Amino acid sequence: MKILTATMLVFGVMAPATSFAADNTPPKAIDEKLGVPIVVYGANLSEAEKESVKKSLKVNEDPEIEEITVSGQDLVKYIKDSNSSSRMYSSAKITRKNKGEGLVIEIVTPSNITQVTSEMYANAMLTAGIEDATVQVAAPKAVTGHSALVGIYKAYEETTGEKLDMDRTDVANEELSVATTLAQSAGVDDAKVAELLTEIKKQIAESKPATREDVEKIVQEQLNKLEINLSDQDRQLLVDLMDKISKLDIDFSKWSEQLDDISNTIKEKFGALMEDEGFWASVKNFFANLKDTISSWFN
Repeated sequence: MKILTATMLVFGVMAPATSFAADNTPPKAIDEKLGVPIVVYGANLSEAEKESVKKSLKVNEDPEIEEITVSGQDLVKYIKDSNSSSRMYSSAKITRKNKGEGLVIEIVTPSNITQVTSEMYANAMLTAGIEDATVQVAAPKAVTGHSALVGIYKAYEETTGEKLDMDRTDVANEELSVATTLAQSAGVDDAKVAELLTEIKKQIAESKPATREDVEKIVQEQLNKLEINLSDQDRQLLVDLMDKISKLDIDFSKWSEQLDDISNTIKEKFGALMEDEGFWASVKNFFANLKDTISSWFN
């Protein structure tokens, strides 16, 4: 489920045009330490679609960028047992940040990324070993958003010169698949899925479970805490995923702090809104009043 936001329309008197002084904002500087942003385009974009993505990612606002393409061959490189003929449309811009600044993920075309949320991307990227970057994701038409993750992998390696561990990228892709499965087939809200994955991973980082049974216990505790009911099949998917994550070569002491950042972002973004019954009552009243007002125009 997607979060509904009500936009209030305000009608007012048009003000006369006003002239302003010339914009003295200094131009954006090229970062000589961390390098220029990398924009990675899905290989199956048409020229018109590519131009649409460029506009969404505001490519022309950067003084310099590096442009690359992600294809099915890259999918095979980062994801085991994947299909090299897969069609790739979702695209991304990645900008390195200084060490310790964390991940900032923005989906700039939310209506066209239909399954993956920014919090899901952040969780999967952290599992893959990607840290300290700003990432913007875009697509020119409705797609699930999965191929953008592969593009992010490729761009990150280009940006940092580091090689990502395929075991981690493969599990990260599985994490994204499980997240979207829970959101779509199990009917769990996107925000709750992101919170569930984050909280389970935090507990894994803190308690360092030694056995699969320990992982199962952590999973069940978080399902109970968040009041999420899963089928046996979906619960098994989640346990299998988290068991793999617990066995990855990860510095869990550092991971816990980064997961806290994701957890705080989720709570700031969704927590107060989801709990505020007054907000949803005001939304309902707004549309009820709007309907009555429009009806009165024709009576």
